[in-house]
Amino acid sequence: MTDDPQDVDGSADSADPATPPAKSGIELAREALAQAKADAMKRGSVPGNGRKRKGGRPVRVREPGRGGDPKMFGAAIHELMASRGWEQRAAVGGVFGNWAGIVGAELAEHTRPDRFEDGELTVAADSTTWATQLRLLSSTLVRRLNEELGHGTVRRVKVVGPSSGPRRTGAWRAR
Repeated sequence: MTDDPQDVDGSADSADPATPPAKSGIELAREALAQAKADAMKRGSVPGNGRKRKGGRPVRVREPGRGGDPKMFGAAIHELMASRGWEQRAAVGGVFGNWAGIVGAELAEHTRPDRFEDGELTVAADSTTWATQLRLLSSTLVRRLNEELGHGTVRRVKVVGPSSGPRRTGAWRAR
């Protein structure tokens, strides 16, 4: 037996001279490392360069036109909503969600915002009495809503009372 560090299995080279000698463990490790580096180069990442990352995830390269310094979450959301034109819709959604805070608890118990289209807020009331009360307060409500949403957002408040269904036309009816 020889003391050669390259000779892993300790056997003598008495094999057929036509076959190449078996590769040692060190040679196999070097080939595996070279293959791994070549594969990494194909993927665009080189092992050993840069800082170490947990989880082995690849480093993401930022797209051109994106990025910059980190922003506060609120500022990032505001910028996104402004760029997409969602500011008014989000504000109107806030009115729908905070109806009791805007009109008061008692009025909110008997009314609810139904829809908002082209500057007109439609509000449904659960009785004709509350519908009349809301109609009397409509100019104050428009002013209050525009304070919340921005000047000129709400031009009109349309109040609808409870519906009793379509009325029959024709002859007199007695109840």
